[in-house]
Amino acid sequence: MKASRLLTAAVTALGLLGAVGAQAEEAKRTVGEYTDDKVLHTKVWAALTEDKTADASEINLEVYKGVVQLNGFVDNAKEKAQAETVAKGVSGVKGVENNLMIKQASQTTGGAIDDSTVTAKVKTALTESKETKAHDIKVETRGGVVQLSGFVESEAQKSAATRVAQSVEGVKAVKNSLSIKN
Repeated sequence: MKASRLLTAAVTALGLLGAVGAQAEEAKRTVGEYTDDKVLHTKVWAALTEDKTADASEINLEVYKGVVQLNGFVDNAKEKAQAETVAKGVSGVKGVENNLMIKQASQTTGGAIDDSTVTAKVKTALTESKETKAHDIKVETRGGVVQLSGFVESEAQKSAATRVAQSVEGVKAVKNSLSIKN
């Protein structure tokens, strides 16, 4: 019994340290806001998984100060709309940015490998750029179309991310779904 309590206390302490550490990166969010966003992320993810209309594993969630971003690729407009409805229905959600893109065609294994390669190249280019903070930017690729999502500090960082992604070989188009932090 004591070992279980000790383990629970240790896990809780590590979680709080993680939140405080992340807070050092997030100068614009309080520790409470960061924690609330993590809890909200979990609640929205659970609701999307439970709904089953869209494949939740295809949806990338970002949450910043209660605003939920839905990013990624889904099969059709019904799935896109339902994902937004589900997210809006979660208590604590202040707004939803539905950046989901509809898949244009089925993907071959070779196409998936090509897209993974493009994603890796874009992430590397964003990391190497002095104008972008790569850890703030999520990158997904389908059919050579790169989607950038997440929350960045400024319009300049958002524009720079587009320029960097467009410069990568294999990128056919860039959909910049980045939002500016408040």
